[in-house]
Amino acid sequence: MSATSHDVIVIGAGITGLTAAKLAVQRGLKTASIEMMMFGGLVININELEPAPAGAPASGTEYASNLMMEISDLGVENLSATVSGLGAGPGGVSVTTDAGIYQARAVIIASGAKQKRLGIPGELDFEGRGVSQCADCDGPMYQGQEVVVVGGGDSALQEALVLSQFCSQVHLAHRGTQFRAQQHLIDKLASHKNIQILWQTVAEAVLGGDGVSGVRVKDLAQGATREIACTGFFANVGLTAACEFAPPEIKRDAGGFLVTDGSMRTPLAGIYAAGAVRAGYGGLLSHAIAEAETAVASAAAALGK
Repeated sequence: MSATSHDVIVIGAGITGLTAAKLAVQRGLKTASIEMMMFGGLVININELEPAPAGAPASGTEYASNLMMEISDLGVENLSATVSGLGAGPGGVSVTTDAGIYQARAVIIASGAKQKRLGIPGELDFEGRGVSQCADCDGPMYQGQEVVVVGGGDSALQEALVLSQFCSQVHLAHRGTQFRAQQHLIDKLASHKNIQILWQTVAEAVLGGDGVSGVRVKDLAQGATREIACTGFFANVGLTAACEFAPPEIKRDAGGFLVTDGSMRTPLAGIYAAGAVRAGYGGLLSHAIAEAETAVASAAAALGK
């Protein structure tokens, strides 16, 4: 077996990927984890996991860090690379990356999802200069300032609640007339007087010079537009699958997420998918862990482990 050959390669080091790598190596499988960015995935943006797994730290960053240390101690090879393609290889599956080609008997795609962009003017221009997608990371930078948060789900409300600890005013814009978030998060908004809810409101442009100075919003009910003076902009309007490298033979759903069977198998031999990259994923941390368990069990069975 060559230095670049493994029993299992897990693509992605979010909670699903880290859990899958841990379970695979514990089964005695030679395992590698490939991640192009920082380990932890979207969970590292969450300061307080709701709910946190039993006996686990509440902080998303701490939970992911503990998992990362565990898999390193267990002997998982952690590879920093960008995956560009998957195909049939001499060992089963060939994984092409910018750091070279790796062979595996089985591959688990756990590359997760990324925050959607609104696609409005100024959103990309001011990224890192007032446009952010992580309140836990950047919230302290906006101490005593005003920010705009867009969205109506759990992530948007969590961002607004975190930012309210630092900001003088949080403008929470939602295109609907009611939130999609969990009720306990909705209830929390009432106790934060510096969160202003803007119903039936959409962001049309992020404004500024050296950094963000405002956001132009539109009231959908009245049809009127106005500018909100602010220094920060946080959009949390859903996720898009991070699976551009996956072969076209693996079907996607309407949202671009990979379709598998109940055992996390794709139509391609030796390739599995689990977690936020997969169609039908439930979204909770418990679902991420359960799907990792199922994918590893399926792969291990196919490998005679």
